[in-house]
Amino acid sequence: MTVEALAQKKTEALLQVYTLGGFEVCRQGVPIGAKAWGRDKTLQLFQYFITARRRKAQHKEQIMDRLWEDDGAAGDQNFKVALHGVNKVLEPDKKSHGEARFIARQGQTYQLSLREIWIDADAFEACVALGNRHLHSDPPAAITAYTAAIDFYKGSYLPERIYEDWSCDERERLQVLALGAMISLSELLLVGNAAESIRLSQQALLLDPTWEDAYRIQMQAWLQKGNRPMAIKTYHACERVLEEEMGIPPLPETKKLMKEIMAL
Repeated sequence: MTVEALAQKKTEALLQVYTLGGFEVCRQGVPIGAKAWGRDKTLQLFQYFITARRRKAQHKEQIMDRLWEDDGAAGDQNFKVALHGVNKVLEPDKKSHGEARFIARQGQTYQLSLREIWIDADAFEACVALGNRHLHSDPPAAITAYTAAIDFYKGSYLPERIYEDWSCDERERLQVLALGAMISLSELLLVGNAAESIRLSQQALLLDPTWEDAYRIQMQAWLQKGNRPMAIKTYHACERVLEEEMGIPPLPETKKLMKEIMAL
């Protein structure tokens, strides 16, 4: 799928869900207000469905165990009320006993139906995959794809749920993809646009100050700009951060690059 096709899919979807850097749901392009969700458990349940969108349908007991400490009748009631709230928010015109359009149910198992939903995290990941596919065969196409991916990545996945265990794996997975996209794009731009390469590597280090690839790219980019002192300063910053955060020295390839710089 191309970047353009992904943009078209967003336009055609009945729901647009934004999860990166903040949470928002739009119904045919119109934002759903925060007050519409009512209870936080309603919002939390939908966010869990989004997070678990690639897993097989889960039994409601599994969902309750992941989300809430409640059990027994209280937990069951919380689930029923929250699920009713989700369906009401997403489909305000749905008949009371009609089949839900976005939450698929089979017996006591539930799963998000993705047919008519566009999710920024999926579009971001698809752009990263597209960039990876073209990285060596078609650099201009890779640059376009990585740039689109980074535009989608507005920040951490569901930052409102940063302390929830069920959101951690997805948050970390997407951050690693974002770091990889930033580094790959900065490498592609190294010769033709060193300033942008530096900006991207700095952006990656804001996500993870120990991401050593970003320091190496930045050192090379400063050399491209003819600024040897900044390249050396970047190495020392890398050395300091790795020692403070992890108690380790830079990798051999980083040290080798530093020696090459010092020999210039």
